[in-house]
Amino acid sequence: MTTEKTAAAPVSPTIEAPRARYQRRKTTRGNYELYSWVFMRASGVLLLVLIFGHLFVNLMVGDGVHAIDFAFVGGKWSSLFWQIWDLLMLWLAMIHGTNGVRTVINDYASRDGVRMTLKVLLYLAAVITVVLGTLVIFTFTPCPTGEPADLLPAFCSA
Repeated sequence: MTTEKTAAAPVSPTIEAPRARYQRRKTTRGNYELYSWVFMRASGVLLLVLIFGHLFVNLMVGDGVHAIDFAFVGGKWSSLFWQIWDLLMLWLAMIHGTNGVRTVINDYASRDGVRMTLKVLLYLAAVITVVLGTLVIFTFTPCPTGEPADLLPAFCSA
């Protein structure tokens, strides 16, 4: 009795002609990556305006860095304009950064379980940071009640 081994014929990849029409593969992800790419560009430009505006007001106007203290922050956050400015900066920076780290995780985590775990931890950290930052911005009280007048900032009525 003889056994013959049959080897599978080698599969040679076919190379399309250089001028052949490109056929786009159907994906189930839709345009998520495209929207993510566009968001990164738009949020990056907006973040440049927000961050440089923030730095200019905090470091160049008035006494500069030496004026930044509790009263300075309290005075800024007593205005709804600066609360919304800082809120936009926080939200855009966190979403922009989270999206960038998500891309790095997708590129470098080779196993599905590791990739999923890292992304869950990333999203959890981003949500916690955004929620806590938002709470700080909107619940910050620069003029606490019951404090001596000499400890309160100048804009507070005693």
